[in-house]
Parts: sequence; C-alpha cells; structure tokens
Amino acid sequence: MIREFKRLLRISHEIKKEITIILQRKINDPRLRMMITVSDVQVSRDLSYAKVFVTFFKETQDSHTINNGMQALKESCKYIRILLKQNMKLRVIPSINFFYDDSFKKGKHICSIINNIQEDSQNSNITIYDDNEETNVS
Repeated sequence: MIREFKRLLRISHEIKKEITIILQRKINDPRLRMMITVSDVQVSRDLSYAKVFVTFFKETQDSHTINNGMQALKESCKYIRILLKQNMKLRVIPSINFFYDDSFKKGKHICSIINNIQEDSQNSNITIYDDNEETNVS
C-alpha cells in the first residue's frame, strides 16, 4: 500500500514536470501567451485519469483570459497526452483533465485583508495581545 502510494506520487511529480516542459516549449497556441504554472497533478490509482491544476500569471487576469486559457488547454489535451507517451516510460498514460487553480488568487485576497486589518489597527488605539507579551498600539 505504501509502496503504491509512493509510486503514484513519483508518477504525478514526473507528469507535472513533463507537462510544464510541454506547455513551455511545444504548445504554440496564442491564447496561452502567458506564464502557466502547473501547481498540482493528481493521478488516479489505476493511472487512467490525471487532474492537472494550473494557474495563469498575466498582468490583466480577468475571467475572459482564464476561460480562453482553459479552453486552449482542453483542446490540446490529446496532443499533450501523445507527447507524454513519447517522453515517459509508462505502460499506461493517463487521460488528462485541466482545472484552474485559484488558490493563488484567494491567498492574495487573504493577504490584502490582513494588511487592511493591520493598517486599521495601527490607525486606532488598540491593544494587541501576543502569546508572550502585550503590545499597546497608539
């Protein structure tokens, strides 16, 4: 059981690495003219499916850009799978499904909320309690 789990982790890591290289060097779709990061790959136990989570980094990251990028990735799934078959020594190459990973966007939003709270606490006279000491903010 543990050995099988480690094997799945190694395979998902290798698929992640290969898909990253393929997206950087082999896919020439104009809708993907942005930095694409493969954040995670989850492989099913029987290696029949792989969920590939991606994030797009662009100056203007609106829903239209994200939808176009995801559509381009979904249209190139078969081609990416063929390239994976050429580059990897696996008997079964999983069917690929791309999903947008918005955890970076959510993390950025949470950081901005925390920064706003810190600014508000500095502007008012609030006592902040730390585990070790008491700080009076004036």
